[in-house]
Amino acid sequence: MAKITRIELQMIDLVPKVKRVDAIQSFVSQETPMVTIYDSDGAVGTGYSYTIGTGGPSVMALLEHTLTPALIGRDPDRINGIWRDLLRLTNATSVGAITSLALAAIDTALWDLKCKKANLPLWKAAGGSRDRVPLYTTEGGWLHLETQALADDALEMQAKGFKGSKVKIGREHVSEDAARLGAVRAAVGDAYEIMTDANQSFTLSEAIRRARMLEDHGVGWFEEPLPADDVASHAALARHTSVPIAVGESMYSLSQFKDYLHAAAASIVQVDVARVGGITPWLKVAHMAEAFNIMVCPHFLMELHLPLVCAVSNAKWLEYIPQLDSVTTEAMQISDGYAIPSEEPGLGIRWDWEVISAKSLISKTITEAS
Repeated sequence: MAKITRIELQMIDLVPKVKRVDAIQSFVSQETPMVTIYDSDGAVGTGYSYTIGTGGPSVMALLEHTLTPALIGRDPDRINGIWRDLLRLTNATSVGAITSLALAAIDTALWDLKCKKANLPLWKAAGGSRDRVPLYTTEGGWLHLETQALADDALEMQAKGFKGSKVKIGREHVSEDAARLGAVRAAVGDAYEIMTDANQSFTLSEAIRRARMLEDHGVGWFEEPLPADDVASHAALARHTSVPIAVGESMYSLSQFKDYLHAAAASIVQVDVARVGGITPWLKVAHMAEAFNIMVCPHFLMELHLPLVCAVSNAKWLEYIPQLDSVTTEAMQISDGYAIPSEEPGLGIRWDWEVISAKSLISKTITEAS
């Protein structure tokens, strides 16, 4: 039986390629905690998570002082058991973003290691449902952009074969959001999907009001219309509109998704592998959603979500927001608007370790002696 012998921790900071502004915040930076796990057979696996500008050092401190020391000597194949044990170890700080982001970096590293030892790509090891998935883009739909820029970007991506675009909403008056969506719809026609995202910015009454407008534009979904912890209001909104309600990026546990599904408060689950705590809970959420006949369309992290959406049968879309190009040696494969998962064993991400080393802001090594 192999045992975990060493863990290397790093954190890099990735600057977004474009300005990203939504109704409540700006995405100014991607702090990226990275975990590399070595076992006694010589196998290596790397995982990561992210923030949008704050909290990264706190994630790293939890990894260094609490979580990774508990991995030394463990059997890396027992991924579910390790995940549960680490969750119990952090009982006083769970459920929450810092703990979930730390767990995710470890869990994705363990899956990378396991898949490499099995000589399988993650998308096959976790289910192998499909070998490609359609893309929609968010990069040209940010709230600060002018109306013409939204339409121009959607047209450009449509010409590249993309199947949809997301437009951020939450301007001061409903008429502003309506004008922006109308311009995009006029540009791309009826066959192109338009998604909308309010980033938790509305009250229930305002969300109901805006949903009526969204119905007129035939949008694919209404994402995070309300604060993510308000299950009852999401259920009420869902009863008032035919527009699918999408939630999940701001949820951090299997139980939170269970509550939404039981309450019929959402019809699209956007489970984020980093924020839910890793691949292990991500797959559980996806399979639970399938039991409710609910679609999975994950948030962000396209390079890591690509093999996962190809692994399960109820995932329809992958969100296009490129962020790892500067620290990888090969970009995600795209053909005619579809993302194609790698056949290489592991996560399918080719890290550029020379660049990562140069960008590293925090670096620690955890061994039995430490």
